[in-house]
Amino acid sequence: MRIAAAQFTSVPGDIGANVHSMQALVREAAGQGARLVAFCELAATGYDLGALARDPGLWLAEDDARLEPLREACRTTSTAALVGCAVRTPASRPALSALVIGPDGKLLARYDKTHLYGGERDVFTAGAEDGRFTLDGVRFAVAVCYDNRFPEVAERAAADGCRVYLASSVLEEGNDSFEAVYPVRARDNGLPVVLANAVGPCGVGDCRGGSAVWGPNGALLATAGTAAPGLAVARVETGSGPGACRTGPGAGVRA
Repeated sequence: MRIAAAQFTSVPGDIGANVHSMQALVREAAGQGARLVAFCELAATGYDLGALARDPGLWLAEDDARLEPLREACRTTSTAALVGCAVRTPASRPALSALVIGPDGKLLARYDKTHLYGGERDVFTAGAEDGRFTLDGVRFAVAVCYDNRFPEVAERAAADGCRVYLASSVLEEGNDSFEAVYPVRARDNGLPVVLANAVGPCGVGDCRGGSAVWGPNGALLATAGTAAPGLAVARVETGSGPGACRTGPGAGVRA
């Protein structure tokens, strides 16, 4: 299975513009054979905690009509997409979520970030369950940004039979996660790790991009670079258990 990590610069508060960027990247990734495309944390709105606290109009429903262009892109290309967004809850606060849209355009899974960081605790309601979904018989784990700082999240994913670990994050320039977290999670758990990061200015500072795929041995397979929107696409073959994943020929770099 070929998987893509996508990066672009979200327009703060402009869901329409950001959905347009994401659907274009889904189509581009599908053209490179990707079956799934992961986007960064809060890709639909940009990482702007103040705006999300002030304006409930930026909170999405699971079936939100504003996501329809992205759902249509998934349907017409038979590609799944993981979308970072704020999602409404029964409480007075939204969840900081990752919605997984399936290749048929329907909601495949929802994960609500369990480890909120800093000011996120004043805006969002924390989730209580690990992120999981299955695509083409392959079990995926989903984690959002600060979740990845906790080794037990990836350990549970491996123990639970997951074959690929998806990380939707917003990491500023100078963040050590590119060296100290993502390749380590891959190597320690025998799981390919797919990181989708933002590129350009956002609420945490200047994000460096660097969206990437690491193999189960922690080796870098593909990167989208640090300067511009684009894709990191790699082919990952899955075996019958954790540690059995291997990379196939055709791992690619897109800047």
